[in-house]
Amino acid sequence: MLCPTLSPSSELSMSHQTTSPLSPVPVDQPLTRSQRLDRLPFTRKHGKMLGASGIGWALDAMDVGLISFVIAALTVHWELSKADGSLIASAGFAGMAIGASVGGLLADRIGRRSVFALTLLVYGLATGASALAMGVGALIVLRFVVGLGLGAELPVASTLMSEFAPARIRGRVIVWLEAFWALGWILAAVIGTFVAASGPTGWRWALVIGLVPALYSLVIRLGMPESVRFLEKKGRHEEAEEVVRELEAAAGIETPQTGAAEDAPAGTERVAADEVGAVPVADQVLSDAGIWSKALRGRTAGLWAVWFCINLSYYGAFIWIPTLLVDRGFTLTQSFSFTLIITLAQLPGYAVAAWLIEVLGRRWTLTIFLAGSALAATGYGLADSEATIIAAGCALSFFNLGAWGALYAIGPELYPTAVRGTGTGAAAAFGRVASMLAPFLVPVLVVTGGQVLAFAVFAIAFGLAAAAAFTLPEQRGKALAE
Repeated sequence: MLCPTLSPSSELSMSHQTTSPLSPVPVDQPLTRSQRLDRLPFTRKHGKMLGASGIGWALDAMDVGLISFVIAALTVHWELSKADGSLIASAGFAGMAIGASVGGLLADRIGRRSVFALTLLVYGLATGASALAMGVGALIVLRFVVGLGLGAELPVASTLMSEFAPARIRGRVIVWLEAFWALGWILAAVIGTFVAASGPTGWRWALVIGLVPALYSLVIRLGMPESVRFLEKKGRHEEAEEVVRELEAAAGIETPQTGAAEDAPAGTERVAADEVGAVPVADQVLSDAGIWSKALRGRTAGLWAVWFCINLSYYGAFIWIPTLLVDRGFTLTQSFSFTLIITLAQLPGYAVAAWLIEVLGRRWTLTIFLAGSALAATGYGLADSEATIIAAGCALSFFNLGAWGALYAIGPELYPTAVRGTGTGAAAAFGRVASMLAPFLVPVLVVTGGQVLAFAVFAIAFGLAAAAAFTLPEQRGKALAE
């Protein structure tokens, strides 16, 4: 597990004598359940939730990564054209665009946990069925269904963990969650190298492994608690209190007496104060405001711009890297091996982002990693030897995936509980439009100006994303808006 053990004493101030001007209420006054959650240390129970969500996240990455190896394998065994390869990749991203939007809406209506489990089931079964495809048409349809589940799962999982993570390390926890993406992509590279490249039917066996998420969805559904903030918004106060008490017990904190749940408005229930430190208040936005309301439209526009540009560059590059390497004369095995090495650089990228995000803040971390991605993309476009290809590719993995970690951390923090799933899902859906375009754009750019032009376009997109990221409000260490 990528997350270190944090002691209660390092995360939980036990001073009961002071009042912070940044706290929504003095520390010796009653606290809401959300405030009680924000002041908890990172416990073993938090770690279990992170692990459960992270494994689902890794399985998602495995599925997305596998398709790049499958396309490269089919190029050899089926003599697949680049146009058909683009259709297969884009079908999945089209499903992801719809899935992200619908999944976010459902998460705000029926709950984060239920949507999380359902999406794992949908895309796991569809991936397994893809292994039986006898032609390009069937594979395209099944990849669309895979995308529906995958697109809905990612923003819902990050929203769920954001609503449980202690405020002081919330950004770091979400980067840890995103880091599981690297593990999944590495697993995809291993499967691609040793299974998909093993022979004419290797790609089918690689996709059969994608059935694993369907089984794991049952574990998710039974083991993950529902978001406390969501439960309160739905008036399910007893369930919300039970979840908070379990987390307090895991932290070794005595649960205070509560008032009558039915007498308090949703989300405003207060209890006797624990001996806890103060957490700064979140930006004040209307809980019933839509994501394009006056209070939220600026941050929505900035977030959408980042999502669009980072999707265009990331998927344009990483979906096509194995195939582009084959086109440059490397064997299928060499191509997959290079991609595996490049993928390994994602792990230190996440580690550095996880540290910086609570030191420099979300906005600066995201901006720095996006700018680094722009420079790395330029270097990869100019790379002309095995050593420079691997070095520039590793740099691109390091900065790009660190940026993804920061992006998933900042998204849920920009919205109040009532529209948090909708806001993060809509941004992801808009980004998936770019991921649909990227597979078609790359062959055109390569024919027009070679690899140099393709990666120059990616560098420009990363630069625009960095500029948009710097417009987003900084939410480091603040409570989530209710």
